[in-house]
Amino acid sequence: MVNLVTTRTITASLTNNREGVVRDLDSLARSGSKIWNVARWTISRIWDHTGEIPDGGPLKSYMKNQQCWKDLNSQSSQAIVEELSGAFQSWFEQDDPDANPPGYRKDGDKRPRSTVTFKEDGFKLDTKHQQVRLSKGKNLKDGWADFVLCEYETAPDVSLTNVEDVQQVRIVWNGDQWELHFVCKISINAEDSASEKTAGVDLGICNTAAVSVGDHTLLYPGNSLKQDAHYFRQKEYDAEGENGPSNHAEWARRKKSRRQEHFLHALSKDIVEQCADRNVGTIAVGHPKNIREHEDWGRHGNKRLHDWAFETLLSHIEYKAEERGIEVERVDEYELATSITCCECGMKADSNRVERGLYVCDECELVVNSDLNAAENMRATVTPSPSVDRSNGCLAQPSVRLFDTSTGRIAPQEQVRP
Repeated sequence: MVNLVTTRTITASLTNNREGVVRDLDSLARSGSKIWNVARWTISRIWDHTGEIPDGGPLKSYMKNQQCWKDLNSQSSQAIVEELSGAFQSWFEQDDPDANPPGYRKDGDKRPRSTVTFKEDGFKLDTKHQQVRLSKGKNLKDGWADFVLCEYETAPDVSLTNVEDVQQVRIVWNGDQWELHFVCKISINAEDSASEKTAGVDLGICNTAAVSVGDHTLLYPGNSLKQDAHYFRQKEYDAEGENGPSNHAEWARRKKSRRQEHFLHALSKDIVEQCADRNVGTIAVGHPKNIREHEDWGRHGNKRLHDWAFETLLSHIEYKAEERGIEVERVDEYELATSITCCECGMKADSNRVERGLYVCDECELVVNSDLNAAENMRATVTPSPSVDRSNGCLAQPSVRLFDTSTGRIAPQEQVRP
């Protein structure tokens, strides 16, 4: 029996949720926001003077001389600057004129509670007594203690004593209270990982994602994203002033960006959870990296392509899958012509796509949803000859999962409130 090692995140609740502990965690988290804001202001200054965004290395070198840097453990401060630098890189790679760069962390006149990451020398874990010590920065040490002592409790079926190594600890405000997230190395049995089972994922605009696991298919319509794009674009247009965007127009852009980011997180989480529930070991995701360069899609088509944050969604799927021990492979769907190739017989023909959501093969007479046909072609890149009886109609009539705006989560179509 072969053991595999994977990275997973274990969530734990605080059991000593007392005033002093909460106050110390609040202080660390608001210091994290301050470091973010100072680094963001620094980037803005350099950007204005040179026209370039500084890399993470030079930015960290500059920030180390700032007083706020010592509010946290050095590695925790570095993690915040690395996150900001990565957010700017992701924004730049989108190449979307309507996308906004990372902003400041502000809640009115106050700094909100940021997630703070503690790396190797920033925490000390005692799994026997279920305690973890989190290091305070030099500026926040009060002479009483150099650390925050947190007592925790994991889910009944989860124990940190069984993990290979705890690499990081994060304090996360869930909106109501503090949580601890332990990023761990965990050993799993090869036979338990069911790595031979694969899934194919096709990313799109009308349907944000289509997933095929062979005997089960899922469709994720992008109605919520399209509604938000239309609504907030109209808000921006109505609020545009003679001297450029008004405060209300800027608010609309930020609101749209936050809602899109939440949608993509909820979607990627549900895709990975659905795959994990079906013991998928590998996900093949179509990567339309050059789609904006191949042809002119017209004014409205080009606009929709720029609004399509496929790179962000793909990266969300990758890191969430890694936490569940699932491998993700990127497939160049343009090169393989996955959208016009029949997943049953392999015939390639543009005419097979009868209409937007329907694929009918003239050769073998297969009738399927066009996005799921592409997803099944993705899956075939990992499992070259998948043995699936497609007569059950799952590729033609998938399970539809929608974003529920009332809960902010993905749910089966029949459970989403009208």
